[in-house]
Amino acid sequence: MTASAANGTVSLVAGLTTNVVREAQRRHGLAPTASAAVGRMITGAALLGASLGSRERLTLHVKGDGPIGSIVADSWIANPRSVAARAYAHNPGADLPLNERGKFDVAGVVGKGQLQVTKSYEVGQPYNGIVPLESGEIGEDIAAYLAHSQQIPSVVALGVLANPEGIVAAGGIIAQLMPGADDSTIATLERNARAMAAVTQQIVDGADPEALLAAVSHPLELKIFDTYGLAFGCRCTREKVESALLGLGRDELAKMADEQPHTEATCEFCKRRYVLSASEVTELAARLDAHA
Repeated sequence: MTASAANGTVSLVAGLTTNVVREAQRRHGLAPTASAAVGRMITGAALLGASLGSRERLTLHVKGDGPIGSIVADSWIANPRSVAARAYAHNPGADLPLNERGKFDVAGVVGKGQLQVTKSYEVGQPYNGIVPLESGEIGEDIAAYLAHSQQIPSVVALGVLANPEGIVAAGGIIAQLMPGADDSTIATLERNARAMAAVTQQIVDGADPEALLAAVSHPLELKIFDTYGLAFGCRCTREKVESALLGLGRDELAKMADEQPHTEATCEFCKRRYVLSASEVTELAARLDAHA
């Protein structure tokens, strides 16, 4: 859900991402701490994705030195009323004991490194912004990116709550200060961000996106704009797999066809398996011969 407050000087977006985080955990077999880290990433990407155009895509890429390695999350507008998001981690089994606050040690599993944000367009060159990781907690790192790369001071609250049975709740809020925001508006957002309950606790207590927006903006006048659906999605296709294989060249394809009865490729984001027989790989090689 997108909104504004304080006469348009604050831009807000909030959402419940429990189902999409559950789907990411299921597809990747994420360990508890990895679930929290990937869940925050996919939540952040989904919230930022609500402002994309129909032919744009947003990618968040955390490169840390912690045990989880890289985490990548994508989002895009699947249709005029829905955002699609996906994510994966280099080491989905990464796990650590709870931190001293009894929370998932996301900072520990991520480590030190950088956050890269890429906005891709159907036509034209992508835009890339890179900032050092502020804390490894994901939410604070996205806020740092918005402040340093986009020059937009922001409040970012992302959360994932899990138990031994799986993901209990996930969601987030992003509030961005626009030109014209006065000191009292800034103070209100900062005060609310410190005082409000954790996003996941609000969701467990029954909060919907509008209630999350109200929690961070009260008593500023809130104006709701749009409500979007959210689903786990993927952009992989057999055609893209074939295109990647063609990039290996004719000789390598011919070798693969001779040495193995089939060739498999698995999408990193959704874990879908694509299987090509030796004859199909041979046909790809022949396709290169035809264009030589």
